Amino acid sequence: MSHGTMGNLLIHNARVVAPDATIENGWVLLNEGIIVEVGSGEIDLTRTDTAMINAAGMWLIPGFIDVHVHGGAGSDFMSADADGLSTITKFHATHGTTSIVATSLTASREELTAILDRTHHYMSKAMPYAQVVGVHLEGPFVSEKWRGAQNPAFIAPPQLAWLEEWVSRYPDLIKLQTLAPETEGALDYIERLTQLGIVASCGHTDATYEEIIASADRGLRQATHTFNAMRSLHHREPGTVGAVLTDSRIRTEVIADGHHVHHAAIKLLVAAKGRNGVILITDAMEASGMPDGDYKIGELPVQMIDGVARLKDSGNLAGSTLTMIQAFRYMVNKVGVSVEDASQMASGNPANQLGIDAVTGSITSGKRGDLLLLDDTLTLHNVWIGGRPHSL
Repeated sequence: MSHGTMGNLLIHNARVVAPDATIENGWVLLNEGIIVEVGSGEIDLTRTDTAMINAAGMWLIPGFIDVHVHGGAGSDFMSADADGLSTITKFHATHGTTSIVATSLTASREELTAILDRTHHYMSKAMPYAQVVGVHLEGPFVSEKWRGAQNPAFIAPPQLAWLEEWVSRYPDLIKLQTLAPETEGALDYIERLTQLGIVASCGHTDATYEEIIASADRGLRQATHTFNAMRSLHHREPGTVGAVLTDSRIRTEVIADGHHVHHAAIKLLVAAKGRNGVILITDAMEASGMPDGDYKIGELPVQMIDGVARLKDSGNLAGSTLTMIQAFRYMVNKVGVSVEDASQMASGNPANQLGIDAVTGSITSGKRGDLLLLDDTLTLHNVWIGGRPHSL
């Protein structure tokens, strides 16, 4: 994002959720969209060269980072042109997402290459809304048994040649890939992803406990929408779920919308993984922010009723209509985590996992001014992306 000549901005009288503690009566000073100082107590409010925002005691937290999102406001990353990308990023910014990873679906090699190409070109210019920081390839190397809303026509075993072509043409664009680790060639593929600095995530998988552990030995570091579309926990065969709950090397995505995962299961996840092991995602599709009706996820027809999207043919959940602020509230109000822990799961953990934590993900000097102001009901009042206000 271009910062232009924004000058100084001071947000004061806030409860600042910093990495190590919440700062009461805190303040954050930005210059040209970058955080330059964080402090507490009295500060000069008479400076004429600085715009002032009185936070009135509200929470100031880092902007949300959504590592798994397919679309919103009627657009889908699978087909979105530049205008569609702006539609998606504008919608999610309105709900607190300041960084976003454009997520694909299982599709042909040509379609996936086209998504990478469009996203690469979009990222090469100043982005006006939530900052697209890369691509998450969800598939096509997944399990037919646990395909969920993935198109079965394009499911394939891992193809190293595809990966090498993609990273050669679009260096550093792919940040994350979801695959089924039990498929033929998956272990070598995971190792290559890891060598390239791409996060390997297990999802849409029938992997056994032993297969997940073996994958983690080769570099697997994430679980895609944990509990959903994966072999479940059994006390004699812990399965994919048992492995990701107990292996400290693996961070776990979760869709905290009350439909995909029962709140008690999320409590179990938090108890097992801790505040640093959970990543909040939306898995939002094009129907997010739209009225009930007929939509698509990729090429598959979807019907949304009462805000819940399901495939028309199977009734499987088809992504979600969740926003990050809704997921954040659910974690605090229903699951019972603290605001600070929910913030870590929505911002700090994804930034660290993606390797962008030197730029964003916490309220720290030197980082981009991606900030949210929330009241005690966790209603958003202000969103800043690179220090620029985003209208709600």
